[in-house]
Amino acid sequence: MSAATDTITTQLSNLMITPQNNHKIQTTILTTGSNNTPEGWKNGLKLPPKDRRVRTTDVTDREGKEFEDFCLSRELLMGIFEMGWEKPSPIQEASIPMALSGRDILARAKNGTGKTGAYSIPILERVDTKIDAIQGLIIVPTRELALQVSQICTDLSKHLGIKVMVTTGGTGLKDDIIRVYQKVHVIIATPGRIIDLMEKNVCKMEQCKMLVLDEADKLLSQDFTRMLDKLISFLPNKRQILLFSATFPITVESFMKKHAIDPHKINLMDELTLKGVTQYYAFVQERQKVHCLNTLFSKLEINQSIIFCNSTQRVELLAKKITELGYACYYIHARMPQADRNRVFHDFRKGHCRNLVCSDLFTRGIDIQAVNVVINFDFPKMSETYLHRIGRSGRFGHLGVAINLITYEDRYNLQKIEHELGTEIKPIPKEIDKTLYVATYHEEQD
Repeated sequence: MSAATDTITTQLSNLMITPQNNHKIQTTILTTGSNNTPEGWKNGLKLPPKDRRVRTTDVTDREGKEFEDFCLSRELLMGIFEMGWEKPSPIQEASIPMALSGRDILARAKNGTGKTGAYSIPILERVDTKIDAIQGLIIVPTRELALQVSQICTDLSKHLGIKVMVTTGGTGLKDDIIRVYQKVHVIIATPGRIIDLMEKNVCKMEQCKMLVLDEADKLLSQDFTRMLDKLISFLPNKRQILLFSATFPITVESFMKKHAIDPHKINLMDELTLKGVTQYYAFVQERQKVHCLNTLFSKLEINQSIIFCNSTQRVELLAKKITELGYACYYIHARMPQADRNRVFHDFRKGHCRNLVCSDLFTRGIDIQAVNVVINFDFPKMSETYLHRIGRSGRFGHLGVAINLITYEDRYNLQKIEHELGTEIKPIPKEIDKTLYVATYHEEQD
């Protein structure tokens, strides 16, 4: 028996032969036969430059599985590796096999540890492109997160022929209706818009058997909870529900009891804050804040920074002040026209500007790897808000700093948040060690 035949036999034995994955077996035979080694297909991949930054145990404390171990299709693996995803993170190791088996999942993991990949990979793997119908639905709380998730799904599935669509409020309903009538396999949406399309019988959900709720704690808050009950009423009785979030209030548990069947629970939250984010506070008077921010800009080695305010009015005022100080600055908040929000989000993500001032609109799941500094110009009152804000830095096990400007009125909230999160926020030193947040100081050596 030839070596090529041995390889094919081994790969076939690792797959459960079903009608759904029969196309994978055919792909494996054809592709392996055209290469001298089983790994030969990887040679043609267009891989991004290797990320040599040191990563924390938030993403490196793994069981040792590889993406190939999940019996994913060759085309999906190609998309995964071309995204620069070399190995699955702990939440992906725990979630992907269970999601592929069809189990409902209730997963809790820190911000920035790979939750999007943990649910998008199983959804894309289970889509049958021969069926012209919506087969997967991903619900997120904000328009910016919807755009981000849809881009990830599009990139992952570029070799699969899967049609991904994003639909959110703030855009023309007519345009969305036209797009839905074309072939769509996976939809990423905010709750209000997708319900509009369902009620108009535009989105037909009879074959949508996978539902993901990302940032589930926000989706199940008072803002959305009734909408989600209505949304689920349009789905088939036999469907799979995947819930992902960093925090799980009681509303999440009650929702799962109502709609899920024996969900597999995953909890990777041994601690709440990311290991790679060092937290400091500077005790200042309100009138000193802008001067303090100017000092931070001059002393810190910022790649990109996100600066949080507690109101939309203060966002615009602070952005104006920062510009007057001579620093490039964007701002974004929920009251801006959607087209302007999209442009700012896209340009900041592409690195066109170093600093972004925003409201809590930007605390949910936004993944911009270049951000190494988060500044709370206004300190939040809730520990949950604080947790999501500082999670914009130190993404996927990288290092970053969070700096909090604390006034006399904030002192009790500072103590409360430290206690509730079980974390330490230290007084800011005169010089912040660059090895704590500057990539060039903590790169892996060959």
